[in-house]
Amino acid sequence: MNKKILIAIIVLVIAAVALVGYELWYLHKVHSSFENYYAFRGCTRLVSRTDTEGVCQTASGQTMKIVQFQNRWYLNGDLPHCWFFGRCF
Repeated sequence: MNKKILIAIIVLVIAAVALVGYELWYLHKVHSSFENYYAFRGCTRLVSRTDTEGVCQTASGQTMKIVQFQNRWYLNGDLPHCWFFGRCF
């Protein structure tokens, strides 16, 4: 019985680590390019674009501004917090 519980715990830990790893990889991919972030946010029409920012429109008509910050793409006003020795989260 104890061996089964230990195996179950190990399987759950491995599954949790795999899930966290996948989420981190996915977020890195989403923020890595304008096109990926554009698709992630559900944009259907590009309104304007420069090298460091762009404005897009969703199917519902909502417009949003996407900006580049430290070589990653974010919604304007939704940038990561940089407070821990210059690291941004």
